[in-house]
Amino acid sequence: MKRNLLILLLAGVTASMLFTGCKKKEEAAAPTEASEEAPIIAVAPEEPEPEAPSVEEQEEEEEEEVEVAPDGKYASELTGEWIDLSLKDQRPIAVMVDDEKTALPHFGISTSDIVYEMVNSTANEGVTRFMVMVKDWGSIKQLGSIRSTRPTNLQIFPEWNAVLCHDGGPFWNDMFYKNKFVERFSGTFSRVDNGKPREFTEYILPGDLEKNFKNSGFSTTYNEFYSGLPHYQFASHTKVNDLSDYPDAVKCEKITLPFHHNNPWLEYDSESHTYKYFQYNQKEVDAGNGNEQIAFTNLLLQNARLEQLDSHGYMMYYPSESDRDGWFITEGKAIPVKWTKLNDLDATRYYDMNGKEIKINVGKSYVALIREEEWGNIEME
Repeated sequence: MKRNLLILLLAGVTASMLFTGCKKKEEAAAPTEASEEAPIIAVAPEEPEPEAPSVEEQEEEEEEEVEVAPDGKYASELTGEWIDLSLKDQRPIAVMVDDEKTALPHFGISTSDIVYEMVNSTANEGVTRFMVMVKDWGSIKQLGSIRSTRPTNLQIFPEWNAVLCHDGGPFWNDMFYKNKFVERFSGTFSRVDNGKPREFTEYILPGDLEKNFKNSGFSTTYNEFYSGLPHYQFASHTKVNDLSDYPDAVKCEKITLPFHHNNPWLEYDSESHTYKYFQYNQKEVDAGNGNEQIAFTNLLLQNARLEQLDSHGYMMYYPSESDRDGWFITEGKAIPVKWTKLNDLDATRYYDMNGKEIKINVGKSYVALIREEEWGNIEME
């Protein structure tokens, strides 16, 4: 009697386990007579064999693999290139460079990491100015010429925890100077006798930055306002992002920008995989680097709202926006993107039309802020 009762109890427990473990299977197919007459034995349900990852999943896993840096190197947060490990914690500088034709030729631009270009004034057909980002500023031989800054720049460079290098600016800047995260050197660089008016003669020369950091007490390394999070998402060093995964990619081997004072355009060079920069109907060259033409691996264009501040032409863009139109251009192609920057310290992020953050290629980048009224005047060929 006890033996029969034990068998009945085991049968109840086993049936419960089989029902719970195999519920989904039973819903898919009704049990056969053979399964109903099978011996009542408490056996754990078999685990289904894992499915092999798809090709797409394998590729995604490969892309997410962390690359191993060569000895003594690390991937620059500005370019993704392998640079000396001793520079890892060093803050970059953001240098305001005059782009008026009288200021040409430029010095040191080709050795920079990122170049921002935007209208500096609504007067004179909207003359532009460069903000040049340099990580390894200790290697600068001559950079400039240096000119004033605008409120827009004061809202962009802090996202890199950089130190701004400039020479003055309008009183509209004063409110931004009060922010603790704004650190800058103004009018404290060398003068070079180049036969031009004084406003075109200021350059960063060797020793200038070391002197400025010492006199100011500013940290040469990242401070408490640096998040340490990746700024750009970079493609692999060995696998270039040629935008072939984007059905909305369009051909872009030449792009003309609606900056009407200098009329710049960029042409794709398939041999170097870069876009070479032209302005004022001529090549933009670096007189401090063997007259090498300025070139970029990545182009990032941002549709931005512009506000004129007074009748003198002083103005500013709104660099902190959400879901604004943009373009990412590389490898002879372009895709539409959306850009977002939450605040002065937050990095500008670029997303494809599926809402996924894009991966730019390893190399130098050019970033242009273009007023929304001119956005439709961008020309691509």
